[in-house]
Amino acid sequence: IIMVLWLKLLAFGVAFLGQDAFLKGRLQTDLSFSHFDPSVSSVDVKPVKSFAKCRNTILVQKLECNCMQWYKNLGQEDWCIMYEAKMSPAWSHVRLEMMRIEQVSLFFLSTVPAEVKHVKATLIDNNAVHITCKNQSVFGPYAEFILIWENDEKPERKSKCEFKRENLLYLKNYTFKVNNSRALIIFLVFLIVVTVIALMLVLYKIYDLHKKKLRKIADEGRLFLEEFQSIPRVFSKFSIKEAKKSHNQNKNRYIDILPYDHNRVELSEMPGDPGSDYINASYIDGFKEPRKYIAAQGPKDETTDDFWRMIWEQKATIIVMVTRCEEGKKNKCAQYWPSMENGTATYGDIIVKIYESKTCPDYVIQKLHITNVKRTAGRDVTHIQFTSWPDHGVPEDPHLLLKLRRRVNALSNFFSGPIVVHCSAGVGRTGTYIGIDAMLEGLDAEGRVDVYGYIVKLRRQRCLMVQVESQYILIHQALVEYNQYGETEISLSELHSSLNNLKRKDHPSEPSLLEAEFQRLPSYKGWRTQNIGNRDENKSKNRNANSIPYDFNRVPIRHEEDCSREAEHDSDESSDEDSDCEESSKYINASFITGYWGPKAMIATQGPLQETISDFWQMVFQRKVKVIVMLTELKEGDQELCAQYWGEGKKTYGGIEVQMADVNSGPSYTIRAFDVAHLKTKETQKVYQYQYHQWSGCDVPETPKDLVSMILNIKQKLPARPLTEDSRRTRSVPLLVHCCDGSQQTGVFCALMTLLESAETEEVIDVFQVVKSLRRTRLGMVSTFEQYQFLYDTIASTYPAQNGQIKKNSQQEDKVEFCSEVGKSDQETDLITTDLAPPRPEEIEAPEICDGSKAADSTKGTESSTNGPTTAVLT
Repeated sequence: IIMVLWLKLLAFGVAFLGQDAFLKGRLQTDLSFSHFDPSVSSVDVKPVKSFAKCRNTILVQKLECNCMQWYKNLGQEDWCIMYEAKMSPAWSHVRLEMMRIEQVSLFFLSTVPAEVKHVKATLIDNNAVHITCKNQSVFGPYAEFILIWENDEKPERKSKCEFKRENLLYLKNYTFKVNNSRALIIFLVFLIVVTVIALMLVLYKIYDLHKKKLRKIADEGRLFLEEFQSIPRVFSKFSIKEAKKSHNQNKNRYIDILPYDHNRVELSEMPGDPGSDYINASYIDGFKEPRKYIAAQGPKDETTDDFWRMIWEQKATIIVMVTRCEEGKKNKCAQYWPSMENGTATYGDIIVKIYESKTCPDYVIQKLHITNVKRTAGRDVTHIQFTSWPDHGVPEDPHLLLKLRRRVNALSNFFSGPIVVHCSAGVGRTGTYIGIDAMLEGLDAEGRVDVYGYIVKLRRQRCLMVQVESQYILIHQALVEYNQYGETEISLSELHSSLNNLKRKDHPSEPSLLEAEFQRLPSYKGWRTQNIGNRDENKSKNRNANSIPYDFNRVPIRHEEDCSREAEHDSDESSDEDSDCEESSKYINASFITGYWGPKAMIATQGPLQETISDFWQMVFQRKVKVIVMLTELKEGDQELCAQYWGEGKKTYGGIEVQMADVNSGPSYTIRAFDVAHLKTKETQKVYQYQYHQWSGCDVPETPKDLVSMILNIKQKLPARPLTEDSRRTRSVPLLVHCCDGSQQTGVFCALMTLLESAETEEVIDVFQVVKSLRRTRLGMVSTFEQYQFLYDTIASTYPAQNGQIKKNSQQEDKVEFCSEVGKSDQETDLITTDLAPPRPEEIEAPEICDGSKAADSTKGTESSTNGPTTAVLT
């Protein structure tokens, strides 16, 4: 566009070549009036393209046409320019007296020189000539005429067109040319200036577009907010009469979350019981399927009978609960199902029996069987409770809700009734889950979605569905996650066939599906700040400048005075306090790592430097680390990979006393036992170190089977799973893993341990999501395709296929567990000498499971279920 405008400007200049420069000039005036009539309210003066000679100033004032003339001496001539002055319509006659121009500044845009005309050559002597030309228009600030004489290297220049040549040769013809050159040079300068201006405009446009793009990114949240807020919260045209009746009001958990009459779920009426057909629940349409869902509030103690009556009458077989019974010391929902301890409970005419409960990190699946006392036949109902929704906000990883959706869809069948979804109010989290499920169904069916339109549709069926902006954004994030990465979870029963398909190449030059999957992994490089690790005073504490912890999940070390105060009260208080003292805490190159059972399950750190050994042991002591996994040797040739942070006998490292109590060396790994004591507080801890020897100088371990064996032995040393949700957020991190830089081998080990736990608990693995999660916590985790493929191959070899069935190897069938901390210390004493001996087939015993969910307290069952099994089941 700018170049087109520039060409138009150039054409405009050429069209007026040779015309009077005053018509092309840009006139700027600085006017000051010595006297004027104060009654003039406004004067708009603009130039008129007409010229006249004048000697004095004449001013005629009228309403319609007001003219003035002024003069200025310009060289030899007197010129004036006509102006038109428009007065305010409020005045019919206005007089201006003694109007005088104090200063006039003229600026001209020069054009090409006019052609020299009427050139006249006159002989003034036998060998002399006089050359003249007629006066003409001059477009520059002054005129310069050039006489070009044939065979003369020095042209003659004059300000007037008058030249004289003498001493000419006889009997010879001469050719000469007269040019006006100064205006031509100015015109070329004008073209250059215009070109520069055009380029500057182009650069400004590029800058402006970039600025708008940045502003759009910065305003993304604001744009989401504006779009979300444009959706009506409540459609007042729909009545809510039934919900407001006096006998129904106590059935509503919140007075402003009420179902519309036109689509509320109606129960069968009970004789003599007014309002017995009412429950705070609404039918919700799916993507194409009407009444696919029922959105309900979390049952109250007085409405659990009605809830189960709705489940029975609506023939529902799946209940999705997107809340915990209690969050932040507030009751969110009554526990409307029996505990494993009680087994059976009766709710009105409905008998509910629980016969299976499976606890996973983010959800609990419970198998129920319901019967009606008036009927003989019953039916099975699956209750799935999502437990990873935080008290405030939304889940950080949208993949968690995609995983929940997979579990729910795997349970549904053609004959199932509506899927019952509820949280506390039955609108916020409930609407979010329904929105994700319906939109993903639309994305698979049509390849496009209309989130805004569907949320409007949801709110026409139940008020405030998708209650806050963050939930609205979460729906979009889940859709992006699904569209960008797809389904990568594989069940163990399909692992071998799926892996063979992933490795197959249709063409040698094309990547396999497994390679393409690895290439889709985001690197997350620079996605969070690393300011603390890059400070000048901390740079010497980093072994590798490319492996620096992110600020958001680095492991802070408290100073000695903080540790003394810590000893005065319970040291297992919430780790949220870490954020309060991060600026004053000591730095160490270590990061909290998300494990199978949740965040901060492990610590990944570099091999200690000589100057950071004391910090290393401070971190071990403060975080109550039970097991240290060392995946490197101390040296490789002359290069130090890790400083030796232990010694024979007792060693003191900055207030921490470390004594090696025992050591047991094997072909693949060595186990060391340390007694760690704080010299001031006298508190002691038992710490085990596992050093793996088959991973030096290569991307993957030489003997994966031995690494898996070591992981199984490590799990024996780890404490039992926390019993409550609150205890998940303690400062205790039982497992610390390090290699040289804290990323390469460490990342593979953490991924493998997470995958083994997932395979054991849920019989599914998702290598892609596990590695993706690790990369968010620390740079350089599982950075090569060889490491990525190693994870698949190791799980496949650990769970070999036999006759189409997954067969656990002998090591996995030997389950070791601790149902309590009592008696564990005695067994730990002997483990240092027995861990290295793999079990013989004849020693394999049937697994003995200590299932904490079966002994769960009826009032605390939903809370403890978020933390996984209460025992460490070893496979």
